[in-house]
Amino acid sequence: MKKTTYSFIILSAFFILALFSFLAMNKVQSSQAAMQETDAIQGPIVGEVVFPEQSIAVRDLPPLTEDPSLIRETSPRHNPLLFEADQGQRGTWDRENVPLDPLIRPASDNPGETPALDFSFEGTGNPTGCGSCSPPDTNGDVGPNHYVHAVNATKIAIYDKTGTPLGSPFNLGTLWGSGTCASNVGDPIVLYDPLADRWLLSQFADPSHMCIAISQTPDPTGTYHLYTFNVGSFPDYFKFGVWPDAYYMSANESSYTAYAFNRTNMLIGAAATFQKFTGGTNLYLPSDVDGPTPPPVNAPNLFYTFKDNSFHGGTDRLEVREFHVDWTTPGNTTFTLVSSPNVAPFTYTPCGFFNFSCVRQLGTSQRFDAVGEWPMFRFPYRNFGSYEVLVGTYVVGGGTGNVGAAIRWFELRKTGGTWTLFQEGTIDPGDGHDRVNSSIAMDQAGNIAVGYTVSSNTMNPAIRYVTRLASDPLGTMQTEAVLINGTGSQTGSNRWGDYAAMAVDPA
Repeated sequence: MKKTTYSFIILSAFFILALFSFLAMNKVQSSQAAMQETDAIQGPIVGEVVFPEQSIAVRDLPPLTEDPSLIRETSPRHNPLLFEADQGQRGTWDRENVPLDPLIRPASDNPGETPALDFSFEGTGNPTGCGSCSPPDTNGDVGPNHYVHAVNATKIAIYDKTGTPLGSPFNLGTLWGSGTCASNVGDPIVLYDPLADRWLLSQFADPSHMCIAISQTPDPTGTYHLYTFNVGSFPDYFKFGVWPDAYYMSANESSYTAYAFNRTNMLIGAAATFQKFTGGTNLYLPSDVDGPTPPPVNAPNLFYTFKDNSFHGGTDRLEVREFHVDWTTPGNTTFTLVSSPNVAPFTYTPCGFFNFSCVRQLGTSQRFDAVGEWPMFRFPYRNFGSYEVLVGTYVVGGGTGNVGAAIRWFELRKTGGTWTLFQEGTIDPGDGHDRVNSSIAMDQAGNIAVGYTVSSNTMNPAIRYVTRLASDPLGTMQTEAVLINGTGSQTGSNRWGDYAAMAVDPA
């Protein structure tokens, strides 16, 4: 087979960075669920105007120092929505009798071999990076000349394409120097903005703030416009997406939230604000542009979530919303359900309602959080001209023997009408291991890669990945490949890094 030379997929996870080129779908349609608005969405709420600060150049920052006051282990998650549905039935989930996922295929159906890595190098390690924190929340993105890597609490490291560090890691908060955003509380997101050739670095801060740094040039080691937004509630588990008219974000606050930040103003260092919607019964994830072709003019950003019939009612489905922001007249801003394609049946929350921690590990009874109720970062968008594509992943119950968690992936397409399901599949080769913390990306040829964590009571947590060619049969992935095998299990905390991101090299 012939390798493509354009696309490199990048998996930033658990302090490992890997770059690999993968080899160069025809069509299927699913039924569309009868679209009915079941979420009580409120908004828009308009944020206060924020005047940015200007940072010194990253390359001129002082050497990294640790803050001993930072909390290194995060408490187990609590989700009141799942608690209400559970009705107090903790510990009754029988994970060994989960119905078999109908999309699981035998290994003999795999259309080919996932290629080995072309190149890899270690990212920011632990404790050098986040100081033995848990979860590590590794995250990163790639530009034409750089890879920018983040870990929790909040450390940033910048590399060139050979894996050579460009200076030492630095605390993101040192760009602000003082004030709310100097705290380095954590949960970083790094995104490369391919439409402007700029970088977005972000973290949250107590009590209710989003800290966003936008590079002033394509060089991530240079200076940044610094924004400190008071969003009104602590924006936990926030996720970003790049779009022409805004930087979009979702978060888990006192309710689920969807944001638009004024990208046009932030790119030039002007005063900026945000608009926000609240509500819903599951976290939504914003779309993030990949590739050289932007979305159609004035196209709204797309947010998606997934819903299970036994928990949310209706059918097993995806829900796609359009966030159309009007910066001149906020009253015209909308967050509207526009598509609700049915998907193959799946088991929601593979750990059971409320019990988040079920991913097994070798040599310990400590299990870690599957994050099985929310979409996995990212939600990549690509414009192929005659059609548009969105791809995503989420965790489901596998149902193969005693396995509890598998990866459901999907591709949505739009050819001028509405968004419909083009293909979907479940990654679970039937080996009895759990698969969680997934991330997906598609290159300019339509090839797909998915990376994720694999763990069980017979193996330490490891990182693996699969790929598919655009020409492979719909709903299939090639054989699983190993990125790195783990050498130990986590015993101090049930939190695991779920900010890992798969991205496509734009060079």
